[in-house]
Amino acid sequence: MNVHIIADSACDLPIDYFERRELSFLPLNVDLNGDQRQDQKDVKPKQLYDAMREATVVKTSQASPLQFKELFTNLASKGIPSLYIALSSELSGTYQTAMMIRNEVLEEYPNFELVIIDSKSVSLGLGLAIKYATDLVESGKTLSEVEAAVKSYCMKMEHIFTVDDLEYLARGGRISKASAFVGGLLNIKPLLHIEAGKLVPLEKIRGRKKMFRRMIEIMKERGVNLENQTIAISHGDDEDAANTMKAMIEEEFSPKEIYINYIGAAVGAHSGPGTLAIFFLNDEH
Repeated sequence: MNVHIIADSACDLPIDYFERRELSFLPLNVDLNGDQRQDQKDVKPKQLYDAMREATVVKTSQASPLQFKELFTNLASKGIPSLYIALSSELSGTYQTAMMIRNEVLEEYPNFELVIIDSKSVSLGLGLAIKYATDLVESGKTLSEVEAAVKSYCMKMEHIFTVDDLEYLARGGRISKASAFVGGLLNIKPLLHIEAGKLVPLEKIRGRKKMFRRMIEIMKERGVNLENQTIAISHGDDEDAANTMKAMIEEEFSPKEIYINYIGAAVGAHSGPGTLAIFFLNDEH
């Protein structure tokens, strides 16, 4: 291909997607009770969620500067124009680290074409952008054309999600522990979205059935031309919920395609088991 695509594991695409399409994959790091592992390579989503249910202490960290340096230097030495689509800079320091290492590599290889995009996205919101970029590259688009198109695509991406247990968001400082306790007692579920790359609460809804109906309503309110889109659903080890949501979306919108996958360890460590998220575009593209 005329442009090489790079992505990190926060995109929640399976690792075999990268192997099939010959893309570069940067795993983020997951710490399970002091045992350091690489997302998707050394720890699969099911392992993470089982560990979390057993109260394992889970921490995450970005890809190391060395990982970036080795990858960027290898591509630069071969003169391959490259595009890294990073998870939101509001949720991780990965984008900033990549930019720092890019500048270092350009000192040695000043002609290296490397574009780094802050997607302002995460999970399959980012994953859909990776898929879109890969299709553009395979159709023969140039680096500048892919960059412009992907930036526009990411700006139109909606992330709507809910978590099953507020405790995990409380651990990450997203909500107070008191709110998590009260919410758990009252069966209150938070509805959240991503706004300018940041995690932002939308509403609180009692009961999962009402939550799912409300998520469909928001798709109606925000989505455009949904019947011609690829809609994505990611889940925290709850395939039944994902399939229920898929059936509701199919009945309401009949989209071109619905893609379902696990929320990987790097993202799931902060949202917990039972998380459900939907991703779609809010404007024509």
